Amino acid sequence: MKICVVGAGAIGGLVAAHFALAGEDVTVIDVGPHLEAIKKNGIKVIMADGEEKVARDLQATDDYTQPGPQDLVVLAVKSNVIEQVVEPMKRLNHEGTMVLPLQNGLPWWYFQRHGGEFEGRWIESVDPKGGIADNIDPERLIGCVVFPAGEILSPGVIRHVEGNRFPVGELDGQETERVQAVADLFNRSGFKSFVLENIRAEIWLKLWGNMSFNPISALTHATLEDICRFPLSRDLAAKLMGEAQSVAGKLGITFRVPLEKRIEGAEKVGKHKTSTLQDVEAGRALELDALMGAIIELGQMLKVPTPHIDSVYSCVKLLNQTMITEHVGVKAYHVG
Repeated sequence: MKICVVGAGAIGGLVAAHFALAGEDVTVIDVGPHLEAIKKNGIKVIMADGEEKVARDLQATDDYTQPGPQDLVVLAVKSNVIEQVVEPMKRLNHEGTMVLPLQNGLPWWYFQRHGGEFEGRWIESVDPKGGIADNIDPERLIGCVVFPAGEILSPGVIRHVEGNRFPVGELDGQETERVQAVADLFNRSGFKSFVLENIRAEIWLKLWGNMSFNPISALTHATLEDICRFPLSRDLAAKLMGEAQSVAGKLGITFRVPLEKRIEGAEKVGKHKTSTLQDVEAGRALELDALMGAIIELGQMLKVPTPHIDSVYSCVKLLNQTMITEHVGVKAYHVG
């Protein structure tokens, strides 16, 4: 299978390396020092158990015309960057090219191939101008939920923190040969994947943690374990999750895991910095609208109040604006 991974960061790089090591024809598209390091040395992955893997048999470029038509395009940039890459991404398509987004949060395509009252609507918080929806044919899309966590240690070097599941599903719930082929690709590359009839329910389950723990960590510089063990922040996370559950319920979503068990699962991850906290420390723009803004948008649409989500979202949006205006990251440091 010819595969192009657009965005070889913590998750994109993890996936690209494993696909290449499994013998797939892989190209990554990225920019800057990370790209140069991959060109020179490949992608090095340090697994959670300490094992080190280096994928050198892959191509790396910043030129969307170089790879040629692909069978699978893995869209692994953050949701707030997608709009910048979707137009050049079309150069990677042939008639049957699949597009596999690997983002946290609610995707712009949530109501595409959905059926029902909101069929065809895109989520404006994630795609304000409709440019993403205009440039990616929903028939190409395969839904996927990313459960692994990772971080970039240095250019070309990725640390896998935990998790190995990448459940996938067609947007309309059908079990097709192509979605099974994507699941098989993950499985033979060392991950765990399976085809879900309702990929949106699994998206909400993952989002449940991201929309609560990520913004709290950004504001407090606390790890998952710390947030869950401090009673006040644990209670705040539960309130955020409860409001999200009410919105999801109006859309017919049932969570297969109880709220408290979801919090316990996050606590077991340990002293992991969420991706949003990593972005705060690095001074990168924060991925907030797919995690929180989209829930607020849907809450307003469905007339479900989300006061705790609204408040935390406002604070983290201000933090993001301050970082952008002042060109700074915010990192805790030892004193004394």
